[in-house]
Formats: sequence, C-alpha cells, structure tokens
Amino acid sequence: MISPFSIARLPRIEFGSGSLAKLPEIASGYGTHLLLVTGAQSFINAPHATPLLDALRQRGCSWEIIKVAVEPAPTFIDATVAALRGMPFDAVIGIGGGSALDAAKAIAGLLKPGNSVMDHLEGVGPEIPYRGPTTPFIAVPTTAGTGAEASKNAVLSLAGQFKKSFRDDKLVAEWAIVDPDLIASCPPRQIAANGMDAFTQLLEAFVSTRANPLTDALARSGIMAVKDALLSLYDEQSAAAREKMAYASLLSGICLAQTGLGAVHGLAAPLGAFFPIPHGVACGTLLASATAVNIQALEERAPDHPALPKYAEIGRRFAMQKGLGGAAARAFLLDTLRQWQAYLALPRLADYRITRGDLPRIVAASRGSSMKTNPITLTDAEISGILEAQL
Repeated sequence: MISPFSIARLPRIEFGSGSLAKLPEIASGYGTHLLLVTGAQSFINAPHATPLLDALRQRGCSWEIIKVAVEPAPTFIDATVAALRGMPFDAVIGIGGGSALDAAKAIAGLLKPGNSVMDHLEGVGPEIPYRGPTTPFIAVPTTAGTGAEASKNAVLSLAGQFKKSFRDDKLVAEWAIVDPDLIASCPPRQIAANGMDAFTQLLEAFVSTRANPLTDALARSGIMAVKDALLSLYDEQSAAAREKMAYASLLSGICLAQTGLGAVHGLAAPLGAFFPIPHGVACGTLLASATAVNIQALEERAPDHPALPKYAEIGRRFAMQKGLGGAAARAFLLDTLRQWQAYLALPRLADYRITRGDLPRIVAASRGSSMKTNPITLTDAEISGILEAQL
C-alpha cells in the first residue's frame, strides 16, 4: 500500500541549456520594475549578463541591483528592505549561488510587509507566523548544489552565533529557471563542495522520516545523476555533466523542501555559524562518517527500519550488483562516499581550526529542524563521533 503523503508548493520550472533566454519574457509578465539580487561579482562578470540585461531593456524593464558578497545576515536583509521599502518592484530576481538566492527570497518576502526578518527566524526570535504578502520571486541558480531555487527557506547567518532559516510556503519562487550553462564558470573546488551538498540533500531526503514515494523517486534519480556526473565535472567540465548536476541540484531542493534532511545538515548549521567553513564543505566532509553512524545505530537499535534497505539500495545501484546483500551493499556505499571525499580533496574540520574542545558546543547546537528528520535519533556521543572522525 502507498501511505498518504503531502507535497508542498513548488515553483514553475524551466530547465535546460539556454533557458535563461526565457527570463525576460517571464519577468516582464509581472511588470517592468525589477530588483536583481546577485553575487558580488559572479553575475556582472559573467558572459550571460550583458545579453540578459539588453533583453530586459528591450522589454522596457528597469532594475536595481543588490549584491550579496557573503552568506546573508539578518542585518543585511533588514537594511536592504529598509532602503528599498516603498519602491514599487514588480518582481525580485535572484541570480547566483545559494547565498544570493536565499537573500533574494528573504527580501522578496519582506519588501511589502517591511518588518524585521528576526520576527520570523526559526529558533532565535519570537517566531511570528509569516503572513506576507510577498513580491513575486524568480530564482536563477548559477551553481549546482543548494537547490535553493526549489525550497521555501532562506538560510541566514550571524557569524559566531547562529545559522537559521526564514521558512514559509509563500517564499517559494514563482519560477525556477535552471540553465546548466550558467555553472560553466564554477571552479573545481566549488563544484566539489556544491555537488556534495546536493548529494547529501538527496541521500538525507531519501532516508528521512518524512520521505514518501514521490520524493523517493526524485531522490533516486538525482542520486544517480550525481554518481554519473560529479567526478567528471570536477575533472573536466562537459555539457552533459553540467546538465546532470544542475538537474540533481534542482531535485535535491525539491526533496529537502518536502521531507527535511538529517544529521549532516543538523551539524552543518552550527559549524557554519561558529566557524568559517563553507556549507558544501561541511556536508562533503561529514557525509561518510554521518552515514556510517546512522547505519550502525539503525542496525543496533532499529534493524527493521526502512532506512536500512534504502541505504543498501543505493549501495547496490552504485555497485551495479542487484544481488549484493544488505550489509555488503551498505558497506559499498560507505566506501564510495569515502572515496569521493578523498578524490574531491575536501578539507577536514581541523583545517578550519575546529578542535575536540569545540565539539560539545557544536553538538548542543545541532538539534534543529534537520536533525528531527534524521532516520534515527542519535545520542550526543554518536553525534560527537561524526565530528571527531573528521577532525
């Protein structure tokens, strides 16, 4: 039998090489006064910028540009909203990586209400329910990793204190325009970190306590796309590899928005808040150890849990051996994740001056929303062990 499930709102999606050319028509459908939220340099210096702006101009559009240099902080969102409040923007377009899209999402949500984002931020403020109204938001990712174009949360950071989400279905983009050509300028280190973020989101969504048959199908497809494309994209970019990774990233955002995530993202939030470790690096360096701890805990305390055969299924798919036993298949998956971590030269936690003395504070701050959908509740010692293995 298929258990009941719910699917939350998704954006309309345009996927494929050259799909950026559809943006001017889509954006001008909302009006001609636009707000563009971009990375500090990635958009202005990219070859697609001038043709895009020319096409917008030909449709009678005007725009303001806001640049996001680092992971957005609540103070940045509030200051931007205060400076722009009252300007009649017809749509907000986020063009960039996860930070630009998260900032654009939050700004679009608050331009009309005008209040502080701290009113709605999970776990640190009064958590007042968000009522809107939003300004229409169009998401255009230029990296393949966060899946922010398909999710309902804007991740905001206050250095040294927290990394939390402003989250509501009303914040979901009206359109996600996913053009694989836009990731052509990403350097290998960024490809590695972003790709491991996408894969982590897919695997954690697949074994989440809120997984359902629809998200399972999407996660399987995305996982195999990463398996086929990540290492080749890291070594030498090709159009086929870019397409598969952009596709996997999109699916990872869809899945995480529906199912939640797990221990890796539970830990990545305080790591990113307390230390200057990029989110994708945190995911990539923790994934193998966290998956190993999850599997061991499930085998010991919940041997009939449905996550165990799911881990084994991915191991069999990677090994291309349908008859591989459960334990052997899970071991193959873990070996593959460790090989990826080494091949992609992902930094360890100690490279960011994280020590054993820091672990209790990280563990204490890790039990946010992501940890709640991990397939099994981990003890503090188990969570600490994930971190210690990667020092």
